[in-house]
Amino acid sequence: MLFLAQQKNGIAALELKRHLGVSSLTAWRVKHKLLQVMKERDDSRQLCGVIEVDDAYWGGERHDDTPGRGSPNKVPFIAALACNDEGHPIALRLGKVAGFRKAEAERFAKPHFDPDAIVLGDGLACFRGFASAGFEHQPVVIGGGHRSMALPELHWLNTVLGNVKNAMRGTYHHAGGQHLPRCLGEFCYRFNRRFDLAAMLPRLAGAAVRTPPMPHRLLVVAEAC
Repeated sequence: MLFLAQQKNGIAALELKRHLGVSSLTAWRVKHKLLQVMKERDDSRQLCGVIEVDDAYWGGERHDDTPGRGSPNKVPFIAALACNDEGHPIALRLGKVAGFRKAEAERFAKPHFDPDAIVLGDGLACFRGFASAGFEHQPVVIGGGHRSMALPELHWLNTVLGNVKNAMRGTYHHAGGQHLPRCLGEFCYRFNRRFDLAAMLPRLAGAAVRTPPMPHRLLVVAEAC
């Protein structure tokens, strides 16, 4: 728990194996059991206030695959960042989706957003699902390219999302789409508790004892969100 909770970039199962002196499978199981705890704990809390939302991908293109967004090696997910009245980032939620469709945006928003939240997103058509889910959606048409990254409306989200991707690339040799929700949940858990690092370890322990058991047959099952 200490390695997972206190290291900014997380820790790979192989490195955890070396620290603990256990087998690769044992290290993987321990890690993913705790990642599931982190994910479930954060999923139980809704984002509130002003929420910056953007579409994102994990993974890159292969030389022999379809280029661009259609690449089968890219896993789509939605990034949402809640900010306080001063515009400072407070809480992060990252969720894997089946694709950038209106129904998927609606499915992501309903359990994760407070009913009174104000959602800021770009002009992506699927984000109309936020309004369909009953949230106030204020679209910001930003275009593309590097200029869009500098717009103040999504400044913090772009910054945080870039940090998360860089940290994941530095930690994992490979993080497939099958278990991506847990990996994303790990970074959300640490980010959302970054103001009180000393309390993170006991809080994680408390959440772990209240989380239902996760036997190996469930750990290896692909996660949908």
